[in-house]
Amino acid sequence: MKGADSLDWAFMQKVIPMYAAAATLTLRLVIIGIVLATITGLAVSVIRYKKVFLLSQLSAAYVQLFRNTPLLVQLFFLYFGLPKLGIHISSEACAIIGLTLLGGSYMAEAFRAGLSSISPSQIESAQALGFSPIQIMRYIVIPQALAVSIPPLCANVIFLIKETSVFSVVALADLIYVAKDL
Repeated sequence: MKGADSLDWAFMQKVIPMYAAAATLTLRLVIIGIVLATITGLAVSVIRYKKVFLLSQLSAAYVQLFRNTPLLVQLFFLYFGLPKLGIHISSEACAIIGLTLLGGSYMAEAFRAGLSSISPSQIESAQALGFSPIQIMRYIVIPQALAVSIPPLCANVIFLIKETSVFSVVALADLIYVAKDL
């Protein structure tokens, strides 16, 4: 006879594969989203750093828009709003796009802080040595900016992992969805 404090091993054997599948899906979405967010953030921060006329203003607007709207609102727009405009996206794609857009805006600010920490004399010295603008970015600016940006980037990765808990609102069978369903 089972007591109130004993585990139901049969139930656990039945649900563990569902949790494993949900964990795999969540992990895959997180990895893809964080990689794309990092690439997006780096591109946006370099555009803002170089002060490309129109692109710089658009990237600043992007950062402000997506840093100031919750992921839940972005997912609602992607999953429920875009179909009203005739654009249908799968729930996995919505999750990745939402995480990329939100994470990219936060990563852009982390990279921007790193880029702004570079002294103008570093760039002037590289120019005096005959480095091209691409070489200056590749060998002088980016390595130093990354060293400064690592702590906020790590904090952003943790933040994005925590944000995956809202993926279940777009009918995605992630860990939270499976736990709630069971």
